[in-house]
Amino acid sequence: MAELEKKLKDYLMDKVLKARSTLRELSNLKTDIKNKTLLRAAELINHYRDRIKEENRKDIETAKEMGLSKAMIDRLLLNDKRIDGMIKVLRDVAALEDPVGRIDKMWTRPDGLKIGKMRVPLGLILIIYESRPNVTVEAASLCMKTSNAIILRGGKEALHSNKLLVEILKEAARETGFPEEAIQYIDNPDRRLVWELLKMEGLIDVAIPRGGESLIRAVSENARVPVIKHYKGVCTIYVDKYADLEKAYDIVFNAKVQRPSVCNAIENLVVHRDIAEEFLPKMAYFLAKAGVELRVDKPSMEILKNAKLPEGAVVKEATEEDYYEEFLDLILAVKIVDNLDEAIAFIEKYGSKHSDGIVSENYTNVKKFLETVDSAAVYANASTRFTDGNEFGLGAEMGISTDKLHVRGPMGLEDLTIPKYVVLGEGHIRDNFGVPEEWKREI
Repeated sequence: MAELEKKLKDYLMDKVLKARSTLRELSNLKTDIKNKTLLRAAELINHYRDRIKEENRKDIETAKEMGLSKAMIDRLLLNDKRIDGMIKVLRDVAALEDPVGRIDKMWTRPDGLKIGKMRVPLGLILIIYESRPNVTVEAASLCMKTSNAIILRGGKEALHSNKLLVEILKEAARETGFPEEAIQYIDNPDRRLVWELLKMEGLIDVAIPRGGESLIRAVSENARVPVIKHYKGVCTIYVDKYADLEKAYDIVFNAKVQRPSVCNAIENLVVHRDIAEEFLPKMAYFLAKAGVELRVDKPSMEILKNAKLPEGAVVKEATEEDYYEEFLDLILAVKIVDNLDEAIAFIEKYGSKHSDGIVSENYTNVKKFLETVDSAAVYANASTRFTDGNEFGLGAEMGISTDKLHVRGPMGLEDLTIPKYVVLGEGHIRDNFGVPEEWKREI
């Protein structure tokens, strides 16, 4: 056992030291080289499209054998549309401004000393993620553009897909002069490796977990390195008494049905009592027609018990636990409230500070909702499904932080850099405390 643990530690240390060895070169790397590498990677992913799908099929079969849920298998799938999405991410990130070396602010002190804040890379980033192999490309592209080295640790269910994608990124790096050792992939599925990586203070600068709540809590509780957390997405849409119901039908339907397995899909629907009898039966029909199971409170059940619903519709009475649940599936919890304050209190109690929205034509209510709801992204008359780095114009995202320190919401390029003070002087010394003139005359 001791010999095995030593081999695992040696394996990890080799990868970590190789990645760290590139940091100085990365900090001075020209933007042109970074962009050429990303664009070449996009070409190679298109070139290897069939091979990517072949490797992904192996992972899908493994996932089925493991008994993973439909939601997890959906996240794992790489079809042509998602491969096109990875290509777009690489091109979009290449087109964005490089934040590294940018002076955001410069001011001059009364004594003439100039002080500025320059954006610099975080350093070596560890990303721990589950299922979605396109995260490999998103995370690596953002780190490459911001001159960060990266260690990728995906789930064992996506091993074949991730390995090939990393090989493609490294091939692009070799061709363009980008330091390929800056991209490291942990291809050993042993979980002990994750806990060992999280202990590497001074070697790994920050860890970013992406996945289910249990993964993120485990990382946070075991890490000695700083962690940027992305907790579960219990997202809510509140349909106000002043809502345009035609807008509301489409917004709620999109937010739940378009892709229920992702963190920005809604899990709760809150409806004002004054419009519930008009809104809920029609909304329930649309959702049930799409296969959504509804878990509703007693007032909603009273409204829906005689409503026209499609054959096979499932409407159950909600439990208290349902409102806390991140279903990541075609299940939606429903609650009727008496006013906006009650809706905001519901989100504060059951939500996860991810993405929440209001549908309303009342300016005062919209303003109060946007100012009061304490979430990383708040919406008025739009689906929560837009909480995404690409949709926000960030090119891609490293994750969606629900933390309040350093970064909050979708993490783009700028969020993978930090400020460094640069101070420019002309022989400035504090309090004129220098070498006494008589000492200078002595030699």
